Parts: sequence; C-alpha cells; structure tokens
Amino acid sequence: MAFDSLAERLQEAFKKLRGKGKLNESDIKEAMREVRLALLEADVNFKVVKTFVKNVSEKAMGSEVLESLTPGQQVVKIVNEELTALMGGSEAKLNFDSSITAFMLVGLQGAGKTTMAGKLALYLRKRNRKPLLVAADIYRPAAIKQLQIVGKQIDIPVFAMGDNVSPVDIAKASMEYARKEGCDVVIIDTAGRLHIDEALMEELKNIKSSVRPMETLLVVDSMTGQDAVNVAESFNNTLDITGVILTKLDGDTRGGAALSIREVTGKPIKFSGIGEKMNDLEVFHPERMASRILGMGDVLSLIEKAQTAIDEKEARELGSKMMSKEFNFEDYLKAFEQMQKLGPLNKIMEMIPGMNSKELKGIDMDDSEREMLKTKSIIYSMTLKERRNPKLVENPSRKKRIAKGAGVTIQDVNKLLKGFENMKKMMKQMGSMQKGSKKGFLGKLPF
Repeated sequence: MAFDSLAERLQEAFKKLRGKGKLNESDIKEAMREVRLALLEADVNFKVVKTFVKNVSEKAMGSEVLESLTPGQQVVKIVNEELTALMGGSEAKLNFDSSITAFMLVGLQGAGKTTMAGKLALYLRKRNRKPLLVAADIYRPAAIKQLQIVGKQIDIPVFAMGDNVSPVDIAKASMEYARKEGCDVVIIDTAGRLHIDEALMEELKNIKSSVRPMETLLVVDSMTGQDAVNVAESFNNTLDITGVILTKLDGDTRGGAALSIREVTGKPIKFSGIGEKMNDLEVFHPERMASRILGMGDVLSLIEKAQTAIDEKEARELGSKMMSKEFNFEDYLKAFEQMQKLGPLNKIMEMIPGMNSKELKGIDMDDSEREMLKTKSIIYSMTLKERRNPKLVENPSRKKRIAKGAGVTIQDVNKLLKGFENMKKMMKQMGSMQKGSKKGFLGKLPF
C-alpha cells in the first residue's frame, strides 16, 4: 500500500488523542512531534513538513478544538483537511483542445513514460476519446518497438517514423497524421535521460513549441522519494509542466514524493500508476488519498472500481440479497468471484473505513487464488440444502463432514462462516454509506 509506513505512524499517534476526553497544549505538541517524525521518515520535503506542522498546530490550538467534546476527532479532521490541501485540494482534470489535443509525456529514463503513455491512452479510450500514441524517443534502444508492442496490446495506433528523424519533426507529423485518421488525442512519448541535461531540455522545449500541447505531463517514479521532487522542480522550471503522473505508487510505502511535489512545484498530481497492468491507472484524488492515509477508507474509489469491473445487473441482484435474509452460500460464492475482479484483496480492504495499515499487513495477495479454491471446495462439499440455508452449517457434525469432503480442517470451515457473516455486515455498511450524505458518512468513521 502507498503511504503504508506513514499511515501506520499517523494512525498510532491519533489513537492516543481519541482516547482522551479533553486535550491540552502538551497533548497537541506531542501529537505534532509524532506527525513531524512520521512525515520526515516518509521522505517528505523538510520545508513542506515545517509548514504543514505549523498550520495544523495553529488550528489545533484553537479553543473550538480544545474545548470540544470530541477533540481527538477535531484534530484528525484538521490533519485530513491539511493533507488534502497539501496534495492539491481536489482532482485536477485534463485539459482538452476543441479539435486535436496533444499531451506530451516527459521525464527521466526509467520513470515508466512508455508504459504510462499506453495506460493513459487506454484510460482516454474508455472515455470515448480516440488516442494516437507517438514514438518520439529515437535514442533509447528498442524504445519505438516497445511503444508499438504496448499499442498492439491495447489496440491503439502508434505513429512512428524510425530513429533517423528528429523528435520535433515526428511530433509535427503526428498531428497531421492524427487529423487524417480521425484521432482526437495525440500522446507523445518523448526521450528521457539518466539525468537532466541541457540537450534533453532543449529538445523538449522545441517539441513543446512545435505542437503546443494542452498538457505537459511529467512522469516520475514515486519510489525515488526526494529525488522525484528535485526532478519535478527542474522540469517545471524549464518546461512549465501542467501536471505530474506518479508511477509505482503501489510499491512506495513512504509516499514522500506525492506529499511534496504539489507544494514544491505548485503543479498538481493528475494520475498515479498503481500496478503493472495497463488498467492500473488511477485519477489522483487528494481528498481520497488523505482519507486512506488516516484510515478513513475510500468508499468512492471502491464504488468506481466496482462500476467498471462488475456486471451491474448481477451485482444489483446480489446486493439486494445481501440486504435480506435470502443471502446464502451460493450467493456468497458469486459475490466472492465478483470481488476478485476488483483486484488484490489488500487493495480493496485499504479503501474500507476502519481497516488500518497493521491489519492490512496480514493480507497476502499471493494467497487469494488459493483461498478462492479452498472456498469453492468447502461450498461444493455442502449439500444443496446447506448452501441455501447457512444456519445448518453451524451444526458441529455437519462442519466435520464438510471439512472432510473438502479436504480442509474444521477451522477452515469456521473461517468461511466468519467471512460469510463479515461480508454481509460490510455490504450493509457500504450500502448505507452510499445512500447517506457526506456528513452521514463522517459520522460512521471509526474515531
């Protein structure tokens, strides 16, 4: 999980505050000391940390917080608001031209620009755009071939002119080609370097002036921490970037880059790469990310994932059954298979309010397939009557027979029964959250 270490430290610090009926200044100072250490350990820029802690401290010292009936909750609310503001406040949408829109991807070599170009193209096609990928990296061996493979994989056209033509001429020609082919978005994959140099920047400036892209998006590897912030600052000073895309955010447990880039450059994070698959691209929502860090979940993102991955009609039928007494093990198996489509279990769980980083550490996504097979074998070992009437399985002799038939232990059967009940509770909770207002949702948070 992104921000895993930071989330754990912050959640532990605020747990102490929540247990107190009243807070004094020393309580706030001690909590802010923990926050400062947590942010510095997460590789957040020290100037950003200083400003952040100062802002939170000033607001937390106010009489409305210290005299509140729930001061711990008030402090967490302030930190949530400040974290959200630090990362940009709200979603930064892409800008489009009235005719053909050019997006230019820039960054250092190894940041993942070529793969990200494909992910962005796939994202846009799902939103009824017709993208064209442009191979403008003529220096890195097989860079053009790599983009062509990516384009073939997602069935999106790639414009290339070989490695004997200047990147500026390739960019210009791609706009004309897009016009002829009816493409409305051109995504230019530019060359990177192992480090920033004048020749690279000059070439990028020339490409930018020739095609006038609506977006100049810097692709940075979030796992490089402060180096990512320094790279962002350098590119922004030269190219005046319009936004940042963070790659490998799923592998960065610290998250310092995401928390520093917006403050240092003044430019928003627009997307984050959260995995190796072409679908693993998320719009960066500062308010949702802040909620995840503080253990408040991210139900909205979970709902959006479900809408794209799950059959709506079947999900609606399962949902109505979950809310009733009709829900049984046959339905549970269907629901389990639907959840598998959302991705690894730990990524789903981190979006659910109340699931803190410590609890998530025990979830091994490599075990999900084995657990699925075990779940199926247990349910298939039940009689039809037992599948449709879960209460029957609570009988010890039935559990013993089912476990023997599935080749598992009675403890495994008990684990399935517990998971069955937990899913019913979780879905009821999510249903009420979706129906409720934002205020109602906050009232259900676990602090």
